Amino acid sequence: MNHNETSACLADSHAHIHAKDFDKDREDVIEKAGECGIKLIIEVGSGRDITDMTAALELSEKYPSIYASIGVHPHDSKEINDDLLAKVKTLAAHHRVVGIGETGLDYHYRHSSKEVQKEAFRTFISVAKDTGLPLILHIREAYTDALKMLEEYAGDIGGVAHCFSGDYKEALRLLEMGFYISFSGVITFSNADELRKAAGRVPVEKMLIETDSPYLSPHPLRGRRNEPANVYYTAKTMAEIKGLSLQDIGRITTLNTKKVFGIEEEKKSRIAYPIRESLYLNITNRCTNHCRFCPKFKEYVVKGHFLRLDREPSLDEILSSINDYPSYKEVVFCGFGEPLLRPDTVVHVAKRLKKRGVRVRIDTDGLANLVYGRNVVKGLQGIVDAISVSLNAPDEDTYSKNCISKYGKKAYAAVKDFISEAKKYIPDVTATVVALPEIDIEACRRVAEDELKVKFRVREYNNIG
Repeated sequence: MNHNETSACLADSHAHIHAKDFDKDREDVIEKAGECGIKLIIEVGSGRDITDMTAALELSEKYPSIYASIGVHPHDSKEINDDLLAKVKTLAAHHRVVGIGETGLDYHYRHSSKEVQKEAFRTFISVAKDTGLPLILHIREAYTDALKMLEEYAGDIGGVAHCFSGDYKEALRLLEMGFYISFSGVITFSNADELRKAAGRVPVEKMLIETDSPYLSPHPLRGRRNEPANVYYTAKTMAEIKGLSLQDIGRITTLNTKKVFGIEEEKKSRIAYPIRESLYLNITNRCTNHCRFCPKFKEYVVKGHFLRLDREPSLDEILSSINDYPSYKEVVFCGFGEPLLRPDTVVHVAKRLKKRGVRVRIDTDGLANLVYGRNVVKGLQGIVDAISVSLNAPDEDTYSKNCISKYGKKAYAAVKDFISEAKKYIPDVTATVVALPEIDIEACRRVAEDELKVKFRVREYNNIG
């Protein structure tokens, strides 16, 4: 495995490179990580005394890609005293310290008693609350007690559950409290089916990956010392679980790591952006509707891509952005806006793409004909291979409630008419619906398949891209 193989930027959200296991080759390990595309490492100093924490901090001062976290591991809870806590609070003010922990509860070995661990956990929760830094949680065979304690502080703290080993219900409770979930090389183990099932249900936008170096080496390296470069294996397995590319997982989890730990991220607006083997085009942020479930009202990010446009890109800028990506199976007009609000631009770009033999797809709200008072879809004949239209409701009342349109109840009929017209001019037409809890999916299916005679697809709520 090497950087050329991955072609992905990755983050190791939890490592202990300052551990004695790396005394002979620490610099080489860090250099190798960089060569393998590891652009960010959270170095966790969580030993029984301040020496471990300062060692982690010193690494973060030496290497720009490394940031530090400080705390006391649950095993060593009995070692905590007032002097140590005072030093922790002093170190927490350092600009390279971005987290508190790892801290939590570990009932597997019980090197410290349950009660002592709980007292220490409360102490570090308070430190995180006072400093505003995120917690790195270590929970092992103690989810019932840990979750109960964390719920007392819900809304006041956040962070990441490191090396998650619970089930989906436990992950969901952590997610509801604002925590991210981090997966280690354990998900590559042959006996980790249940953990992989949980990972499959955790939103990738709330997921981190890690090595926990020098521990928990992934398959096929079990039994050897772990190191940050090996986060590749966790990322590769996670890509398989989520149905994404390795590059997608790297980009998304790196951004998530920066979010959790408050590390500044340069926000560069994307026109063309790859997901899996498709290249998407973000040509406008304007929309016909104000859908109440649209994620852009929280942030303009899709699968790790920032899509907020300062202005609408020109035709030349769109074509140039496509040329930045030499390999893709299709081009999809779908950004954080309605592409057919720029129908002429779509036609011009699609014609260029068809000359290159590229498959073209459009994701649309299906209101362009109503907006422009003409049959926009007719102009797509011969240059668009597939179109997905957001039906999103089985009737006009439900549509008006969820896809708030200035056209009122006329909008739903217009969407259905658009789908009917699309069948005449485009080979592959699909009606889609976002699976909101209150939506009757089967009723929507009947409208699509029985009435409109097109394919039907359900889109997972809160999962875009």
